[in-house]
Amino acid sequence: MSLFWIVIRQLAESEAMAMSKKVITREEWEKKLNNVKIKKEDMNKLVMNFLVTEGYVEAAEKFQIESGTEPDIDLTTITERIAVKRAVQCGNVMDAIEKVNDLNPEILDTNPQLFFHLQQQRLIELIRNGKVEEALEFAQDELAPRGEENQSFLEELERTVALLAFEDVSNCPVGELLDMSQRHKTASEVNAAILTSQCHEEDPKLPSLLKMLIWAQNQLDKKAAYPRINDLPTAKLEDPAV
Repeated sequence: MSLFWIVIRQLAESEAMAMSKKVITREEWEKKLNNVKIKKEDMNKLVMNFLVTEGYVEAAEKFQIESGTEPDIDLTTITERIAVKRAVQCGNVMDAIEKVNDLNPEILDTNPQLFFHLQQQRLIELIRNGKVEEALEFAQDELAPRGEENQSFLEELERTVALLAFEDVSNCPVGELLDMSQRHKTASEVNAAILTSQCHEEDPKLPSLLKMLIWAQNQLDKKAAYPRINDLPTAKLEDPAV
């Protein structure tokens, strides 16, 4: 059989499968949803997990009082963790390093990649502030020795130092290192390391569940037409197109 006819056959089978999709009405779908029993306690734990992981201390405290849901870590440590995160986001890297060491010195001692990225962020901030000589000295004394021991560190150092070769960073191929997104990236890495040291998940569970919902709907789309959730914030069901 020629390739042409194989393709035609596959298209015909796909068309037949599409035409034979099962149609589930809103009434049937809502009946199925209502048969799924979810404990309120589990929902509350999911909310608390999000608040704790993302660092919403006041909201977590209020939710604890209102729902009676106990957080799985000491809420006072959230304040300390968020202080570290905000220090990095504001470009105060040395302050962030000191705060991390006060919180738990083993975090940086046992995570050379995180420490390098914090030092790299210090270099970026020196370059941002036009302190060229200080930046070069810092790169040579603090980062170059680490680059000699680790090839990926050396490549990241070379990319960062390349910022010094451009007066107009808008034309620099690595200009994104000076974007605020780079600070947020480093801050998120520190935040995750602190959470891990506290035996807590790096990421909240809620976004992962939403990704699972999207994946499940995409899989179900191949087999059935059903009331779908297209707008996640409202979770509004939309009738199937038949």
